[in-house]
Amino acid sequence: LITCFFSSSVSEDLGCRRGEFSRKHYGSVELLISSDADGAIQRAGRFRVENGISDENIDYTPGTWHRTDVHLENPECHTRWYFKYFLGKVHQNYIGTDAEKNPFFLSVVLSDQNNQRVPQYRSILWRKTGTQKICLPYCPTKTLSVKSILSAMSLDKFEKSPREILDPEIQKDLLVLEEQEGSVNFKFGVLYAKDGQLTDDEMFSNETGSESFQRFLGLMGDKITLKGWTGYRGGLDTKNDTTGSFSIYTVYQGHEIMFHVSTMLPYSRENKQQVERKRHIGNDIVTIVFQEGEESSPAFKPSMIRSHFTHIFALVRYNKQNDSYRLKIFSEESVPLFGPPLPSPPVFTNHREFRDFVLVKLINAEKATLETPTFAQKRQRTLDMLIRSLYQDLMPDLHKVNNMLNRRSFSDVLPESPKSTRKKEEARQAEFVRLGQALKLKTTVKGDAPTNLTTTSLCKKEPWEAQSFYNNFPHEVVCADSWGQSLLVSTDAGILLVDDDQPLVQVFDKTLQIKQMHVLEALNLLIARTDKGKDSRLLVFRLSAIQKDIETKQMIRSKYDCRENKLERTKGCHLYAINTHHGSGLRIVVAIRNKLLLVTKKYSLCNSLTSSSQLSSSDSPVDEFQYIREICLSDPPVVMTLIDGPTGDSDNMICVAYRHQFDLINESTGESCRLHHVEASKVNFVAAIDVYEDGEAGLLLCYNYVCQYRKVHPLNGGSPLIQQSASDFHFSWNQVPYAVVCAFPYILAFTIDSIEVRLVVNGNLVHTAVVPELQLVSSRSDIYFKATTAASGSSSSSSREMSSRSSPQTPITYEMSECPLSSLEGEVPCKNLYKIPLSNLVGRSIERPLKSPLVPKVVTTPICSGIASVPVTHSLSLSRMEIKEIASRTRKELLGLLDEPISKTESPKQQKKLPQRQSDLKQGAVQSTSSDRLISSSLEGNSEQCHLSTSSETDTVANTEESPLSSSPFQLTSLYDEDIIDLK
Repeated sequence: LITCFFSSSVSEDLGCRRGEFSRKHYGSVELLISSDADGAIQRAGRFRVENGISDENIDYTPGTWHRTDVHLENPECHTRWYFKYFLGKVHQNYIGTDAEKNPFFLSVVLSDQNNQRVPQYRSILWRKTGTQKICLPYCPTKTLSVKSILSAMSLDKFEKSPREILDPEIQKDLLVLEEQEGSVNFKFGVLYAKDGQLTDDEMFSNETGSESFQRFLGLMGDKITLKGWTGYRGGLDTKNDTTGSFSIYTVYQGHEIMFHVSTMLPYSRENKQQVERKRHIGNDIVTIVFQEGEESSPAFKPSMIRSHFTHIFALVRYNKQNDSYRLKIFSEESVPLFGPPLPSPPVFTNHREFRDFVLVKLINAEKATLETPTFAQKRQRTLDMLIRSLYQDLMPDLHKVNNMLNRRSFSDVLPESPKSTRKKEEARQAEFVRLGQALKLKTTVKGDAPTNLTTTSLCKKEPWEAQSFYNNFPHEVVCADSWGQSLLVSTDAGILLVDDDQPLVQVFDKTLQIKQMHVLEALNLLIARTDKGKDSRLLVFRLSAIQKDIETKQMIRSKYDCRENKLERTKGCHLYAINTHHGSGLRIVVAIRNKLLLVTKKYSLCNSLTSSSQLSSSDSPVDEFQYIREICLSDPPVVMTLIDGPTGDSDNMICVAYRHQFDLINESTGESCRLHHVEASKVNFVAAIDVYEDGEAGLLLCYNYVCQYRKVHPLNGGSPLIQQSASDFHFSWNQVPYAVVCAFPYILAFTIDSIEVRLVVNGNLVHTAVVPELQLVSSRSDIYFKATTAASGSSSSSSREMSSRSSPQTPITYEMSECPLSSLEGEVPCKNLYKIPLSNLVGRSIERPLKSPLVPKVVTTPICSGIASVPVTHSLSLSRMEIKEIASRTRKELLGLLDEPISKTESPKQQKKLPQRQSDLKQGAVQSTSSDRLISSSLEGNSEQCHLSTSSETDTVANTEESPLSSSPFQLTSLYDEDIIDLK
């Protein structure tokens, strides 16, 4: 009896479980009913209830976590472009009307030249439906026109052509338009509820709170005196004490937050409904309910509160026995999903972590609520009114201005101006910049500036931070795939095996030009596509045979040694794709012009594993593959993705992209149907990433600036049913990506000079990193990319060593090694290979004992293969065993049961601290009420209001002992003008 084990890929385990991910970690919608003392129903409402997974004995299946990374979604430092990149700088503004006679405004600026030497155009389109922001590459030899920018924003037809606005005062109006996206400051309600109180009248009538409630308020913020308060007041009276004498206030990552505390607002003995208190808390979008009592006592329900405005309730309970807080979130049904998802269980023993989590959760909650139909329609009406009013004020003046100035191209601003008008233009631009800088200063002093990164700790390690993998890589990379902890790279010098601490190893010489490859360690296969016009072929190799050649150093193969490795009928192929989950067998689809060739592996996974030794005499596994059928298309495909059906029997599908559409093709019948039609004059297809919801297939379709999720409902043995679903959603990138990588909970877009990180569940932006001359190399396991170094540093650590020392929540990065300075002018700067560990992105740190061809004695754990249908389509892979090990390891760390090894580099003094550190794990982190608080002082010099951010001694010890003294290759410069990741 042979037992078959196989590793499923991340596309199924982590990347293709969006439905499970959303349902378990963001709650499910429930009908909540509240009744009076007599049992009569008072109110009812539908809310999404998010309470984490409290069952500690659950099986930790893929897609479930114990803890999550906490991120502000759509942070203003990355979304408020006009304030950050335009205001106070020379830029151009245009006005026009579209085909429906709706006015619009267009703003364009050329980014500073010191932005890592990556100049680019940033454009904002202001319309009644909202703002659209894109980046466009800068080319000094090519003129960029207004029409080309608007065309990139899918605006091709106009009722009136755009005209330039030269008046510097337009900056004030455009800043007002940007502020309609939402305030940078927030006001949250805090309602105190005693044990057994079930009506809002009872809760609002509490004059004072308990000792635990006071500690909770002290954790959230600082008690301030309202009279004479000069900071953000959140609608409270700061002159006559009509809204109370005190309140709770804090600053979190640049956001000023005022809490409307029920026990601090005016109390009236004559008014049982406490209208004055309800006037403030009832008009807050987000309200915290602090409820006393045991878990068994009647719990709070949102239907107990009579408010049509409050959409989010955060229920907080305090447990005196273990000094912990439990959190539960209620969101009105129409509110989009927002993060971070609650941990499992939703209990916080570290008070500092609890404060960070609650504040981030509430800020993200209010931002998400503004996207509901109720608020979105109001915002759209306001924006439409402002744009139309501004249009009517400006159009009469524009007719008086010289038409030649109004029709300038963006590259003809100052240097190309005629001599007679150059002085006037210089004077106008000087006044333009002066007014913009004054407006920027005024906005900052007022406290409305989107400057949240200025108060963020730069020591925080983010999941997407990279490690140096290979310094000064000398070759051009064509494609690559990970092989254990090494990287198999196709270059202009041949096929090389790259490891971060060993010399380059030549595997194939440069006569073999590989354009696409997959390393399938679980199947002992290397699949590669050679590209040389009509002579292109699909090749298959045994990894064991290649590894044997490397170990014995017998030969370096050339294309003439690969004749026996060619798959039949694949001559002339320009693209291929494989299925992501090999449990039902390996399937390959090969595109030869407009024909699709379906090829499968003859043997099952069990047979292939056992037969590899039997066929060891033959280096070529070609005989193990068989041709199934041929499918004809109308055009050659640009993107291909294989989709596994629920049963795997006659319901597997192929998604192909060509012309202006994505089509789905049934593998068994060849029948095709339209999945999505792209309404754009030019289409740049990027990827089609397979994901699953409720066991049914779905696809993330990526093209141009758009990423759209479409659900596919397959019929029994027939064609897939394509229909609009409530679960469908879409979002836009800021720059057209050439590759998209899905690593739950993140989705990363790679452009020529940046990495844009968003959340898959809602498309919200969490980070944008500027990386000069960026090239994605591989991403089916860890993510590897190539980029230019702009400065020098030094480090003796390797990424493998760093990975072994990393803690679960602090992925370690380190400096790039020094790049030798160029001795000749104009010499191309050196480029390095960098690595983003997959375990950091998915939220866990694990030592992966992967099989490396350069370290043959390592005990191996097979990893599965993923799908990369084209060079621009990437997915990531982890095995079930690794994910279970992740869950087990993290659970032990949370309970303090994981013994921490003593590093050889630690001093005896440091070793003595280890028992204390293990004790800290068991007891929880020390409460730090003043940590990460910063009350912003105005630029006029109110220094007495400035509270410096501090950190506890425990955190300092953890940072110095668990993390090596090294700097990240991504060093964030948090200034108003630029957020740059400096590769050092």
